[in-house]
Amino acid sequence: MKILGLTGSIGMGKSTAAAMFRTLGVPVHDADATTHELMAPNGLAFDLIAKAFPDVINNGRIDRQALGKIAFANPDVLKTLETILHPLVRAAENRFLATQRRLGRKLVVLDIPLLYETAGEKRCDHVAVVSAPGFIQRQRVLSREGMTETKFSAILSKQMPDIEKRKRADFIIPTGLGRAVTFQYIQGIIDQLS
Repeated sequence: MKILGLTGSIGMGKSTAAAMFRTLGVPVHDADATTHELMAPNGLAFDLIAKAFPDVINNGRIDRQALGKIAFANPDVLKTLETILHPLVRAAENRFLATQRRLGRKLVVLDIPLLYETAGEKRCDHVAVVSAPGFIQRQRVLSREGMTETKFSAILSKQMPDIEKRKRADFIIPTGLGRAVTFQYIQGIIDQLS
């Protein structure tokens, strides 16, 4: 079974690319979705986060915006949060991979936003980076509810620059030329790896 890491900076179209892989029959493990599940009231990380950061609990739920605000402002808080979440996300990823191996899959995708930043590429046979021109990225991100220039800059500062990701990638998936072009690139990757 080949493991393709899928990554890209914020606003580059990674979620759209992941959905296209799924549409074409390739199983995708979504690290962000797993994190959301872990942080839900019945999730495995909920009690650990509530204990470490009691101020971010609001109406029995983790206030992700409040948690994000303090985590991005304080490297120690971010480190504590990562220490809680990363092993749980990795365990879910390992369960996904074991299941897909048992099912005899030829190709799976690990959708990991901070793949290079966390050395996740070492767990992959190949890496595909989604990329779009900077002005398209900026438009996409700033159109999101609650997003500001300051927040966008803070997120970018935690991510490896797009140009560096593209240099390291085995495949680059363009997402600024329309969905049909993106779909063609993804089909080409699947044809090559399956």
